[in-house]
Amino acid sequence: MALQQVNKLLSFKSTMLSFGIELRMTKDKRALSRIIKKQIAELLEVKGFAILLISADQATGELFFYDHEQPVTVTAAFAEMAERPVPLNSDFYNEILKSSAPVRFPNDSLNSNVLEQLLSLAAEDVLVGTTIKLGDKIAGIMVMNCSDMRIISRDRQIFDSFCSQIGIVITNIQAHKDLEAQLKETEKYRQQLEVEKKYLAEEINILHNTSEIIGESSSLKGVYHLVSQVAKSSSTVLILGETGTGKELFARAIHNNSPRKDKVMIKVNCAAIPANLIESELFGHEKGSFTGATERRLGKFELASGSTLFLDEVGEMPLDLQVKLLRALQEKEIERVGGRTTIGVDVRIVAATNRNLEEEMAAGRFRRDLYYRLNIFPIDLPPLRQRRDDIEMLVKHFIEKYSKRCGKQITGIGPKALEDLKRYGWPGNIRELEHMIERSILLASDNTIRHIPLPVVKDDSVNIPDEEAQFALKTIDENEREHILNVLNYCAGRIAGKGNAADILGVPPTTLNSKMKRLGIRRGHTS
Repeated sequence: MALQQVNKLLSFKSTMLSFGIELRMTKDKRALSRIIKKQIAELLEVKGFAILLISADQATGELFFYDHEQPVTVTAAFAEMAERPVPLNSDFYNEILKSSAPVRFPNDSLNSNVLEQLLSLAAEDVLVGTTIKLGDKIAGIMVMNCSDMRIISRDRQIFDSFCSQIGIVITNIQAHKDLEAQLKETEKYRQQLEVEKKYLAEEINILHNTSEIIGESSSLKGVYHLVSQVAKSSSTVLILGETGTGKELFARAIHNNSPRKDKVMIKVNCAAIPANLIESELFGHEKGSFTGATERRLGKFELASGSTLFLDEVGEMPLDLQVKLLRALQEKEIERVGGRTTIGVDVRIVAATNRNLEEEMAAGRFRRDLYYRLNIFPIDLPPLRQRRDDIEMLVKHFIEKYSKRCGKQITGIGPKALEDLKRYGWPGNIRELEHMIERSILLASDNTIRHIPLPVVKDDSVNIPDEEAQFALKTIDENEREHILNVLNYCAGRIAGKGNAADILGVPPTTLNSKMKRLGIRRGHTS
């Protein structure tokens, strides 16, 4: 009899050792579930089982190990149910958590939840629940349906050892998951630091070259006032202006005077990125999400979290991406390309465009809902032709900037050359002026710029021949306003109906109304 007990003990220890080794060598949860199912059926005649991983506060359980071969597991309803946390606030789970021994329950105790579907209890089955512990710490809950509760009671040593092995596995898996999460967070932080380092280098270079906005004209002072009003808030800003008016410089001014100034402003040029890559650029992507995605990449929204995201040339953004941008602005969360989880972001948006977004909306190229989301605080930058008083200051700044770079010692500009600059129309605005000064420095024969190689233009409205013509110079908006007023006078103010102004102008009445509102034209205007 004693020899029989020794052999049984040795067999049990050998089984538990093999079971433990097999559990530790297997990483896949589905494979682990098969190992547990096989051993629990052989040792304790258990027909079905489910193991819940308990949250730290013991409020919910996550379905962790179960029999994946049950027919119900292939249904969509089960898959959705299995993803949801199981509340542990019922008497059923409370009794299991309080008891130090396995607890038997009536067959209807599970109340039609995910465990009841898994266990498929028959009338003669016994429902048993127990805790899975590692030491004194409860790691999970196991619920089983057995043929006979007495087998578990009789072979309690086997049962406790079995539960202990599972507790070790659960704890190891959880520790591995925590470590992976920490490593992912560390990698994310490393990637963010690398990209921020790159942006910081670009920022330093930009600040070195353009340390401040140059100009004191009355039109520019109005812009300064708007910047000072909005900078300290987190409101979205839309900067409007022609090409070369310095939209990015004003975006930096807004960021550098905001509470977010300690972090790098992140910039995205929506016109410079191919349409098929801009989503990944903004929102990031997961490894393998598309051809060439060899590693996970953080998008500009994640990099700009806690800072400012400057969307340059936002009017060039494809329509399908405008929808996703709108969602990110409204929900303050994003999804990486190929990702399944949402990521919360705290980003202040400053957008800029040289396009007329109202005309883009009328043409169906820009979404109205996105426009209204961006147009919270618009700032219109004046073109250089409306800032002629600033040209001399800008010229001095660019001479100082490019003289050393070009290996020249230019000290100033002649009065005739300066007058030529002031009389030119500057379709390319400050950027054109900057390049013109650099070219003039290279061509200068002494220490003074005496000649400006201005382009020859056929349109007399660009080069102003005399003082009288300078006063006649008008902006596009001024010309458009005058033309609309002339047509309205001709039509006696009729926008729609027979012989209406909209038909003559070749636009829908709604577009004409929008233009009139933007240009400050009220119905009844005659001048």
